[in-house]
Amino acid sequence: MSRARHDTALGFSEMTGTAARALRFVVYTALVLVFAGPLLALLVSAFSPVHDPTSLTLLPHRLTLDNFRAAIRRDVLTYLLNSFIVVGGGLLLQVLVSVSAAYALARKQFPGARLVFLLILSTMMLPEEILAIPLSLVLADVPVVHVNLVGSLVGMIVPVGAWAFSILVMAEFMREIPLELEEAARLDGAGDLRIFWSVVLPLCRPALGVIGIFGFTMIWDQYMLPLLVAQDAAQFTLPLALRSLRSDEQVGVGVLLAASLLALLPSVLAFLAFQRQFMRGLTSGAVKG
Repeated sequence: MSRARHDTALGFSEMTGTAARALRFVVYTALVLVFAGPLLALLVSAFSPVHDPTSLTLLPHRLTLDNFRAAIRRDVLTYLLNSFIVVGGGLLLQVLVSVSAAYALARKQFPGARLVFLLILSTMMLPEEILAIPLSLVLADVPVVHVNLVGSLVGMIVPVGAWAFSILVMAEFMREIPLELEEAARLDGAGDLRIFWSVVLPLCRPALGVIGIFGFTMIWDQYMLPLLVAQDAAQFTLPLALRSLRSDEQVGVGVLLAASLLALLPSVLAFLAFQRQFMRGLTSGAVKG
């Protein structure tokens, strides 16, 4: 059934015979090479001795772990650990803030709710370059508590704790939950916290999968924020360390490819882990819309 849908979308449903099968094979092979070719070349070259960036190949030869050993000697594992700490703390904080803010915006009525929602959405229109200087000043002296977060991993976690995209997705999903469920829970004596935790949040698992994948990718790929916060190489995350490895003339192409593969794998694994919830979230949004 899946292949039939693809054939219909590509206009192959009316074509039959040997020529049609040959055309399908050519088109599908070309699509695989275009989309999967660069990833396959990165995977193969990371385990191969590469001295020239123009000599990347899709065919494995002389497989070796030398590139990864050299990358480890360049403290890539330390950068990888920093990235996991930032992503773990940032994503946890982001999910907590998103579900809490979305619940207030979607299920509660209070003066200025539309204005608050508009202000949250307006933050999506500001590029990182505009926020770089104000953010660095705030992190150097956090208001109220007057703490300097520059030079610490906490300074990379706190700014990604609130993301307008995640709040928007959760709020729109929560608005579709029937009010009758909440009213029935109140009749049983449940309070706001119990309703949020036991009624609303379990129904939002598909949306949690969506914001989990996008939030993980957004935090993992951060470059500007670590660049503003990190003061020495020991605080680098992996995306920031890749720039240092690339500018180091003593680092070979193979080492850079091995580090790039390590930077790519977590995003792929995160998508695979949340794939079912992600697809359910997209399907639910399509049906409700």
